[in-house]
Amino acid sequence: MIQDIQEQLAEPVQTVIQKLEGWFDSFISLIPNMAVTLLLLIIFLVLARLGSKLSIKLFTKASKNEALGHLFSTLVYAAILGLGFFIMLGVLGLNKALTSLIAGIGVLGLVLGFAFQDIAADFISGVILAFRKPFKIGDIIEIKGIMGIVSKIELRITVVETFHGQEVYIPNKDILQGAIYNFSILKKRRIDIAVGVSYAEDLDKVEDVVVSTIKNLEGVIDKDLVVFDYAEFDSSSINFNIRFWIEYPGEPSYFTMKNKAIKAIKSAFDEQDITIPFPIRTLDFGIKGGQKLSQMELNTKRVTKEVD
Repeated sequence: MIQDIQEQLAEPVQTVIQKLEGWFDSFISLIPNMAVTLLLLIIFLVLARLGSKLSIKLFTKASKNEALGHLFSTLVYAAILGLGFFIMLGVLGLNKALTSLIAGIGVLGLVLGFAFQDIAADFISGVILAFRKPFKIGDIIEIKGIMGIVSKIELRITVVETFHGQEVYIPNKDILQGAIYNFSILKKRRIDIAVGVSYAEDLDKVEDVVVSTIKNLEGVIDKDLVVFDYAEFDSSSINFNIRFWIEYPGEPSYFTMKNKAIKAIKSAFDEQDITIPFPIRTLDFGIKGGQKLSQMELNTKRVTKEVD
């Protein structure tokens, strides 16, 4: 019986030994390939590091965005190592594993793409903005009704400090898809002021007084570009616009200059006896069956006499 058991165990043991011998022979045969793979690993590590440093130097010439520069260098580093990894798998004869790995990466990339498409869009938009450079830190911009000073520019968001004391985080995707108003590039801004004068005034005189007042106002630049135009006949006044340029951003500020201009125009009008009229309303009680005001007074007197 013991002999039967030994004979039954002999075959499985022999099979295991043969497998181990086969694996050992395969390992011995792979030693040259493993040595080449190790050498390739060292080579690609060095190449990845050199490529990363070179990419940062090249990127800093195109953009000063540090976050984007580090991201770009990391992508170069990963791309070189990934290429080396695929080559090493081929040297080791793991072609089937390589095919499965590529297929798995493709499926994973597709899933992540759907899951994080908004975040990915923000990152891609941040990369585009870093190269296009429509604004920089410290610029005064307006995006989708949000106006303020740019305080941070990141790969996913741009931070704007509004003039109301708020810090607004705007996704870069929204910035790239909308209109960007940059008030700092041209270093100047136009101020528009609407005013009304009485119908009794001399319009040529009004124009001369307003234009000379604005041109003599300290802080106004490009004085030849001061524009005066009458806009409309309003119910109680003739309205006009005065437009002029100031340095922006700078001192005096936009609101300070607008305030100075309004006060200067009012003072000039007072000196020249030019009237800025109040709104006038005429009430007619006799329209469509109503009583006239004079008739209402007569009726009131009759009632008073009858009571007496």
